[in-house]
Amino acid sequence: MTRLMVSATALLMALSACSRSDPDLQETGARPDIPPLRETLVPAMKISQPTGWGDQVPTVPDGFVITAMATDLQIPRQMIVLPNGDILVAEGRGGNAPPLRPKDVIAGVIKKTGNTTVESGNRISLLRDADGDGRAELKTVFIDNLNAPYGLAFVNGTLYVANQDALVSFTYQEGQTRITAAPQELTKLPSAINHHWTKSLTASADGQTLYVGIGSNSNAGERGMAVEEERAVVWAIDRQTGAHRTVARGIRNPTDLAIEPATGALWAVVNERDEIGPQAVPDYLTSVREGGFYGWPYSYWGQNIDPRPRPLKPELVAQAIAPDYALGAHVAALGLSFVTNGGFGGAYSQGAFIGEHGSWNRPDPSGYKVSWVAFVNGRPTGQPIDFATGFLGADGKARGRPVGVTFDPARRVLFIADDLSNTVWRVAPRGTP
Repeated sequence: MTRLMVSATALLMALSACSRSDPDLQETGARPDIPPLRETLVPAMKISQPTGWGDQVPTVPDGFVITAMATDLQIPRQMIVLPNGDILVAEGRGGNAPPLRPKDVIAGVIKKTGNTTVESGNRISLLRDADGDGRAELKTVFIDNLNAPYGLAFVNGTLYVANQDALVSFTYQEGQTRITAAPQELTKLPSAINHHWTKSLTASADGQTLYVGIGSNSNAGERGMAVEEERAVVWAIDRQTGAHRTVARGIRNPTDLAIEPATGALWAVVNERDEIGPQAVPDYLTSVREGGFYGWPYSYWGQNIDPRPRPLKPELVAQAIAPDYALGAHVAALGLSFVTNGGFGGAYSQGAFIGEHGSWNRPDPSGYKVSWVAFVNGRPTGQPIDFATGFLGADGKARGRPVGVTFDPARRVLFIADDLSNTVWRVAPRGTP
């Protein structure tokens, strides 16, 4: 970085530090406080600087044990558990959106300082813990030469991978530790610019439909709406033919998708827009309604108008649906996994774990943890509970940043992908074999 860039970055960070958060604001739950937008010349920009775990591990509730299942990965993102218990981990980084404004350049520099310096894997790794001690005896490259893989799904012997540009598939044989066959393309995915490059993926309860989350190409439409065609949407793709239809629109960046087990309904965690205040607006957890419009870029949390996109679209704002559950502003929720078969039992018997990667657009960090949201009768209830913390140290430095979370009901364990320390963590009740 040049001296000029360093000076400009320091100046903008100092200016943005003037934007403070209100500690009395309720940022989470079904009825969050939605503050007035606070657009400023320079938005709040602060990201926690990386540091190593050393001899520390994340903090989990009493009665649980957390173990580093695998380390030295290459940007682990999302995971799935295969029927035989092997873990597949998508690794990599994508995107190719050029900055538009000087503050985009500065924000890019700031965000980069909070990320790993490890090179993108562009692969899927396989982890096998045959003796169940929480550490993988086998860590091997399962599929390589992929294009920023992110979402994963497994249906009837077929592995589906959402690259940043296409949904592809591979035939899988149980116990297999390497696939060298070429991917079979099921359908192309929108990939021009790729401001938000991650393509989330899950399969319907009956396995016939694959759902893909496709993020927007801008923060709030500043690149023009022409580049937003079939962006900020969720697609339903026929698993046999590859034909797709759009399920929901205006859902800015649906970073993970999952099926709620009691109802079979599709849910998403969504990253909302930036640059209108340290507590505006909440990232959220929501059911994805057929034909629903979730506001982006014209409104947020229902029909609260964002004045930045032009022209305004009051007819669309009038249709905007408020999400189901707020997770807090700028927590950057990237992982979603519902428990099944009674989960861990007790307070963790019905609900979802959520991986919160952590903020950059507020002066007081938010996220940097795995949260638990309890469900009753297929709906979220109460306030989120911290489940795995310590990713952000008391010194304000980041030891890790959670991305994907995956609950394995057969073995009653939770896996957490940490793309800063390049670790997959395993959480299990104490005494789990």
